[in-house]
Amino acid sequence: MKHLVLGIRMTRYLVSVFLISGFLGFGQTVQANEFLNWDALLKKYVASKTIEGITLYAVNYQALGHDPLYRRVIADLEKAPVEGFSTQEEKLAFWINAYNIMAVKMVLDHYPLKSIKDAGGLFSSVWKLNVGTVRGKARTLNEIEHDILRKMGEPRIHVAIVCASLSCPDIRPEAYTSERLHEQLDDQMKAFLANPNKGLQVEESNHRLYLSSIFKWFAEDFESKGGVRPFLAMYVPERVSAYLKNETFRLRYLDYNWNLNAFK
Repeated sequence: MKHLVLGIRMTRYLVSVFLISGFLGFGQTVQANEFLNWDALLKKYVASKTIEGITLYAVNYQALGHDPLYRRVIADLEKAPVEGFSTQEEKLAFWINAYNIMAVKMVLDHYPLKSIKDAGGLFSSVWKLNVGTVRGKARTLNEIEHDILRKMGEPRIHVAIVCASLSCPDIRPEAYTSERLHEQLDDQMKAFLANPNKGLQVEESNHRLYLSSIFKWFAEDFESKGGVRPFLAMYVPERVSAYLKNETFRLRYLDYNWNLNAFK
């Protein structure tokens, strides 16, 4: 009888372990597959273009929206696990990808449009509209950016999340991963600053530096890293780095083009 009771208890234990492992494995599979599919979409529908004089990685929204993988990405994101990240890199990569997916969804939900801002209205900012569901909860782009990503203290997110506009940092033609996140973010920062029509423009004769307005809007996010100018100086050639460190070079900001980063 004693052996029978022990056997029943062991069976219950093994069943519990199996079920828990199954659920955890399911969650991990959803997250992995979700971004593998997103990665495939980016590789297929993002390409280098020059639009309105700005060279960038642009998106073929129309074709992307008709790809069955897009619907799968959205469905997977609805039930993707967002709890229990073991590292900050995992959490950052997840929410950067989630933001970019939701920005694309916002465009496609209102396509065709000239600018993502057109998806909003006179009394409803596009950034505050519910755009989609992540882990069973309706989200806005504002929430993902300001309540989640910015609070993580990583200023490089501002060259990774893309608001679907020509003056935004380029959408990267691959998904972000926790394993390569720092490499990807560094590369994004270097590429953005190397683009004189989007990131950084130098007027040596006038001792002026023109930066993306992003660095004005979110200057406070760089304060913990020494400030905008010292931080950016790490990602540019030595000559430009010296200009950033030289206060006689005054800062100005580039006009922001909100037109859609789209091609057909």
